[in-house]
Amino acid sequence: METIRIDILNPKAKALLKDLANLDLIRIKKDKSENAFSEVLKKFRSKSDEAPSLEEITKEVEAVRKTRYEK
Repeated sequence: METIRIDILNPKAKALLKDLANLDLIRIKKDKSENAFSEVLKKFRSKSDEAPSLEEITKEVEAVRKTRYEK
């Protein structure tokens, strides 16, 4: 089996691919990498009571930058 990634430029091409999948000539799968990030976000957000404020995020980013540039 060979796996390739295709960028669909024309909606008619997507219909053709679906027809090929219906004939069991190809298999169409969603790209997991697109959903992986959103799944991680959902996981973290579900465990958090409330989202951090913009000020808290800014403080954290600046602290990380400071330690990075001190090296």
